[in-house]
Amino acid sequence: MKKRSLKAPLRVVAGVVAALGLAGALAGCSVTGLLNVATSTPSVAVTRDVAYAPGDRHALDVYAMPGGAGRPVVVFIYGGSWDSGSKKDYAFVGEALAKHGYVVFVPDYRLYPQVRWPDFLQDNALAVRWAKDHAAQFGGDPSKLVLMGHSAGAYDAVDLGVDTRWLSAVGLDPGRDVTALVGLSGPYDFLPLHTKELRTIFGPEASRPDTQPINHVTGREPPMLLITGDKDTTVEPGNSDRMAAKVTAAGGKVQVIHYPSLDHVRTVGALADPLTFLAPVRRDVFQFIDAQTGFAPGR
Repeated sequence: MKKRSLKAPLRVVAGVVAALGLAGALAGCSVTGLLNVATSTPSVAVTRDVAYAPGDRHALDVYAMPGGAGRPVVVFIYGGSWDSGSKKDYAFVGEALAKHGYVVFVPDYRLYPQVRWPDFLQDNALAVRWAKDHAAQFGGDPSKLVLMGHSAGAYDAVDLGVDTRWLSAVGLDPGRDVTALVGLSGPYDFLPLHTKELRTIFGPEASRPDTQPINHVTGREPPMLLITGDKDTTVEPGNSDRMAAKVTAAGGKVQVIHYPSLDHVRTVGALADPLTFLAPVRRDVFQFIDAQTGFAPGR
């Protein structure tokens, strides 16, 4: 796993800017904000900066269509090499999922060098606990809880589902309380580590196997959808295949989808309205979540 492009999808955003001719009109905006501007819709209600725990970087944003009840709840965890990222950069994900009918929580969490493994997992576990406890007030059904992430965030989301330590610490059991897991371009089996920063984040070499989601598979974890792009040179697509093979061998439920034309950042970028032409990522994610939660949009 190479660290350099686990950052927010800057190249995707730049491509959208060029494709939509937005560069001139939005010259004053940050690059990371352009995709969010292009996809923003007033039909989605957004509640920003809600504290899910005390302390720095412990806030989340909530995206939901007004009205309704009993909707699936999706906690989306963004990537960024565990050293960067912000929930505000992923409004386009919250918007896309909410417009389909889900109630979406996008948390910030502490990053390196402030913290190391497993602190960011513990933060996201707290965010999941808060989302489950408060889902109903936004129209969500806490019994239909899905964890989803991209890149380092996919690692977090999937690890919360397979390594019971993190959710059990906040009174949850992934086998009981999480309906499904969705990972986009995630690293689940990425030893040995090739950068000094990653070696610092994940601790002494002897204990690093404990940090790998693949080593905590039991077959009792929630059903998984693992998505990867065959042009991904940042997180080897084999991460998803090896993880799926381990889950299958243990008797669990998992689906892997390879998109031949996508790279690391476009797997998440394709969720945005202007980029759905890249690959049917959004369709496939919706079909999986709908099937696992029994959700029928429009009813």
